[in-house]
Amino acid sequence: TIGLVLFMFIVGYEVDLRLIRGRERVAASVSVCSIILPLGLGILLALWLAGRHHMSGVGTFALFFGIAMSVTAFPVLARILADRGLHRTRIGGLALASAAVDDVIAWSLLAVLVAVAGAGGHQARLLLAPLYLAVMILVVRPVLKRLDGVYRRQGRLTPTVLAVVLAGLLLSCYVTEWMGIKYIFGAFLYGLIMPRETAGDLRQDILERLEQISVLVLLPVFFVVAGLKVNLSGIGLAGLAELGVIMLVAIGGKFGGAFTGGRLAGVPPRQAGVLAALMNTRGLTEIVILSVGLQLGILPESLYTLMIVMAIGTTAMAGPLLKLFYPDRLMRRDLAEADRARLGLVAGYRVVALIGRPDADGPDRKSTRLN
Repeated sequence: TIGLVLFMFIVGYEVDLRLIRGRERVAASVSVCSIILPLGLGILLALWLAGRHHMSGVGTFALFFGIAMSVTAFPVLARILADRGLHRTRIGGLALASAAVDDVIAWSLLAVLVAVAGAGGHQARLLLAPLYLAVMILVVRPVLKRLDGVYRRQGRLTPTVLAVVLAGLLLSCYVTEWMGIKYIFGAFLYGLIMPRETAGDLRQDILERLEQISVLVLLPVFFVVAGLKVNLSGIGLAGLAELGVIMLVAIGGKFGGAFTGGRLAGVPPRQAGVLAALMNTRGLTEIVILSVGLQLGILPESLYTLMIVMAIGTTAMAGPLLKLFYPDRLMRRDLAEADRARLGLVAGYRVVALIGRPDADGPDRKSTRLN
């Protein structure tokens, strides 16, 4: 649980909405289309699956299933781009901006659904959610901004600064859990409100410190726990057919939605394909969402297994799809252009003109020479 709290805090902290500046139209178009289409197709598929599995609470299940289909794993996408150096390029910036908006919208929808489905006898506490949100933005965020001054005076990340951040994180998780919303949303929102304007070095130090604990030690335990609930032996032929339909809807909805959104915003077809391939990445974020649905009883174990396979499959195909739409020669060209732009250099172009072959000219024709 602590590993999951730290991971969701890191996810929120890595989502930098400043990436959207100058890319508002493309980011909005890609993110909205990449949510609406898989959300709608996922709801239709969920209605079909609910009848096959004789489920109750079809409305809640269908909405949850649609949201699970529409999520993009921002951390995984950011790692893919960083490993290839593409975060410096224009297409990488568009992908990060689109995924940031996608994450905020998808998690907000899921928070509302979980609040309604999992509040139990504490529905009255949900009325405090707007007050909690106001306190986080108007009170907690200004307090956290002061940590940057302490960090700069000390010149390093002190135990006191880290303790204040972690104490606020755990308190935020406790409040959202008490209201009937899962603690992961408290962690995500706390990471989202962490100041970024003047705390570049502080942000990097906090992320590096927490990633060492979360990614290397605690998250593998979460993977084991999530994997123990997957039962591949009981799928059968009917399950394989359902898995095929789930994969088709997941890939077609997310890829088609992102590609359509990119084209509507004027992105060229190849670059729109790159955006669609990246937005199809689900990764650990999807597994977290599926675990929440399983804990709340919204998602049965049989479908949980199929959705886990879908999450792994769509993430694994991100690399090959990216290579298909973004060959190495184009990647090297864009990286070189990004490096020149960072150094303030102007790309030089060489024009070669063929004006005739002097040795093939006739006796009465004059050969022209270009100096």
